[in-house]
Amino acid sequence: MNYIDLFAGAGGLSEGFIRAGCSPVAHIEMNIDAVNTIKTRISYYYLKSKNKLEIYNKYLEHKISRNELYSYIPKKNLDTAICIKLSEENIYDVFKEVNKSIKKGEEIDFIIGGPPCQAYSLVGRSIKLAKDKIKKENNEDVIDDPRNYLYKLYFQFLSKYKPKAFVFENVTGLLNAQGGRFYDDFVNLVQSIGYNVDNRVLKAEDYGVLQARRRVIIVGWRADINEKYPEFKKRNLTCTINEMFGDLPKLDPGEENNNYYDSPCEYLIQSGIRTNKDNILTEHVCRPHIERDREIYRCVIKAWNEGHRRLHYDELPEKLKTHKNRKSFVDRFKVVEGDTNTCDTMMAHISKDGHYFIHPDIKQARSLSIREAARIQSFPDNYYFEGSRTAAFMQIGNAVPPLMAEVIAKELVKILKKHYK
Repeated sequence: MNYIDLFAGAGGLSEGFIRAGCSPVAHIEMNIDAVNTIKTRISYYYLKSKNKLEIYNKYLEHKISRNELYSYIPKKNLDTAICIKLSEENIYDVFKEVNKSIKKGEEIDFIIGGPPCQAYSLVGRSIKLAKDKIKKENNEDVIDDPRNYLYKLYFQFLSKYKPKAFVFENVTGLLNAQGGRFYDDFVNLVQSIGYNVDNRVLKAEDYGVLQARRRVIIVGWRADINEKYPEFKKRNLTCTINEMFGDLPKLDPGEENNNYYDSPCEYLIQSGIRTNKDNILTEHVCRPHIERDREIYRCVIKAWNEGHRRLHYDELPEKLKTHKNRKSFVDRFKVVEGDTNTCDTMMAHISKDGHYFIHPDIKQARSLSIREAARIQSFPDNYYFEGSRTAAFMQIGNAVPPLMAEVIAKELVKILKKHYK
């Protein structure tokens, strides 16, 4: 079976469909670093299929360049990753690019993906409301966020390719943004072209992800398939965050160490995050910190580790308080809950400063490394994120956890197979 991935990001949702046995026709993504991440993942799967993973491993070990890695991969495979910003003006050009990868008479089985979620998230909407208020006070025009309507571009792909099924992923705020207007409009559009559609809010921790992450998953079936919303099988993979990090070397701020410290725990094997003892560790690198921030981190870590208590900003020693605002954003520093099996939601904000994602080890007193953040999102250690450290964090925070995506994809594939034996 095949699929088209829209607003693909780093490929977390795509990873699930590949694990379910599907092949990508196209990944559409505007960020060049994310597109290169997808190309590198395409390289991994191609070389794995040819029993030539030693080439991929050479790349992870920085023994060959990215261009050298890609030189081993057929161009048609790499060309499924299309770097372009989708818009009403260029959508027909994008169709032409996608059509190059579709064989004559071939149907599309799935369209998957989800538009950028900032426009629907509670935080994103509150920031926009604050900005709009300032504009109104200054008699400036308030322009609606164009990202609110990206679902219409998704719909145009459904209308063009008529896939057998689709998966639309987003933050739960989509359901009530503008009083539910955007969600209702999307449902009406897809129903008008013959799809049965429904949604559920899924919890990532129900599918083996060590993270309290809530996402609305909209599933649509073409009317001739005549299926209802699937029941996704839950995965009971238990482990604490500390245990998941236990095989990684300790780091000082700004340090990188890509030598495993210990053997993997059972969870890392079961989840596929670390498949064997010979994996190559990459991107275990963290950002540097000034000493004042490290002192704050130690206070926050101590409060959590000794009493499971979140330390408010105004509780810090006076010498560590540099912000005048002591009444709002009092939780601007948060430790990742190391002794639990679900930590707070991994967000793209980690690309900015790391204050919400402090490592639970007080001796390290730093924010998470790229690899630690990727593990929280259930990306395997052989998943390489292209671009700068900031770009990697952004890709990870915005991604769909692959373990969750895999459960969704496998169930949809199983259902569809019943109709096309």
